Amino acid sequence: MGISVDTFFLELNGQGTLQAQIQQMIAEGILSGRFHVGEKLPSSRKLAAHLGVSRITVTLAYTELLANDYLTAKGRSGYYVSENAPVPPKYTPTPRGDETVDWTTALARRFSDGDTLTKPADWRDYRYPFIYGQADRSLFDHANWRLCAVRALGHKDFDSLTGDYVDQDDPLLVEFIARHTLPRRGIAARPEEILITMGAQNALWLASRILLNHNRTAVIEDPCYYALRDLLNHSDCKVAPVAVDRDGLPPEALPDQTDVIFTTPSHQSPTTATMPVDRRTTLLARARELDAMVVEDDYEFEMAFLGAPSPALKSMDRDGRVIYVGSFSKSLFPGLRLGYMVGSEPFIREARALRSLVLRHPPGHIQRTAAYFLSLGHYDAQIRRMSKALAQRRAALDQAVEQHGLTVAGRGVLGGSSIWMSAPDHMDTARLAQELQGQSVHIEPGAPFFSSPDRPQNFYRLGYSSIAPDRINPGIKRIAEAIRAC
Repeated sequence: MGISVDTFFLELNGQGTLQAQIQQMIAEGILSGRFHVGEKLPSSRKLAAHLGVSRITVTLAYTELLANDYLTAKGRSGYYVSENAPVPPKYTPTPRGDETVDWTTALARRFSDGDTLTKPADWRDYRYPFIYGQADRSLFDHANWRLCAVRALGHKDFDSLTGDYVDQDDPLLVEFIARHTLPRRGIAARPEEILITMGAQNALWLASRILLNHNRTAVIEDPCYYALRDLLNHSDCKVAPVAVDRDGLPPEALPDQTDVIFTTPSHQSPTTATMPVDRRTTLLARARELDAMVVEDDYEFEMAFLGAPSPALKSMDRDGRVIYVGSFSKSLFPGLRLGYMVGSEPFIREARALRSLVLRHPPGHIQRTAAYFLSLGHYDAQIRRMSKALAQRRAALDQAVEQHGLTVAGRGVLGGSSIWMSAPDHMDTARLAQELQGQSVHIEPGAPFFSSPDRPQNFYRLGYSSIAPDRINPGIKRIAEAIRAC
């Protein structure tokens, strides 16, 4: 039985010549096991017509694969997958018998018992994905990112690609952050005060491990970024949730025994509240009074499309007690896993040493690619493009929410990519989210963001970074109808 011509397609803007792309396509099909020994390839005429290329291009690709023993020719019958092709061996599980390990006693710690929100892998198949923190293909500058990645693979960047930085980072990326990114937040820092991390979450983990122990107390916002709460709950420290209000974390509510304060002043997670400047000043004064450190997660400052963002808390810090955490996950894409932290040199020295024990450093090629993307102006162009798109989607969302009578619990006054919603008090939005999945609508239940045992069940978050503007109103209509039906 032959291989269908429909199995083959060329990617837009694919790398290499058409002949090379066809060779790679066929070789990958054989190596992955999709094409089997003895199967017949489409004729060069049919494949050429299907792909929209010349017949000689396909013939040359077949000839090269024939020379490399991926294919074999059988007279006028055509080309077949060769018996000598490097096909993957069939996987046969090794019988293990009954396991004897008692995992209830073997596990010294458990990390899977939280209720951290999960994002569906097929969220792009949803018609109305009000999902938060995922990348929109239509807004990402894939062509220039690819060019930067290819440039970072070049001979000139061989050391950054292959070298072991040990506990150091790509100097080009650190320099850009110091000279361009941080000044936008009013922060001045030397390279010795900057550390590249595997996203903001890795930075928060490093800070918690360095600043906290079993005798110390960490204050978190309530509600807050659930991964931070789970991270701290699995550490040895005491955790003290403090309820936020319309202006974020209230300094007067901080316990006297506070040692470290974790806060999101520019864009509170998840309520989107922005802490006023006078409260920031009060918070720093209270931290000084307590001799407490402050970890500032400034995760969405680039998305302030409704007004200029307030100065970062770190920019107002004169004591060196604020550790600043930034990330490229929202502005580029979450799979990049690239963030950074800024602090006084003694702290960064310890963070660098701890990071080197765990993962040494983020991959050099990723760092250099990001450095090129940022320094060549592609990043700023993408931020402008995203801000324009988010402003349009936010306007559509605000209009739809008002039209269909839903209740907003918090909307970022400067922008962002989500709004915080509340349903009637009696409603469980986890059940609501499950019911809406049947209508191809995705929302995020709000309960996991809260710390208290009797946490409210009626909040939910609507992200608008990855939903087309024309689908916002019909999606909101379905949410409103589902709420009324319950």
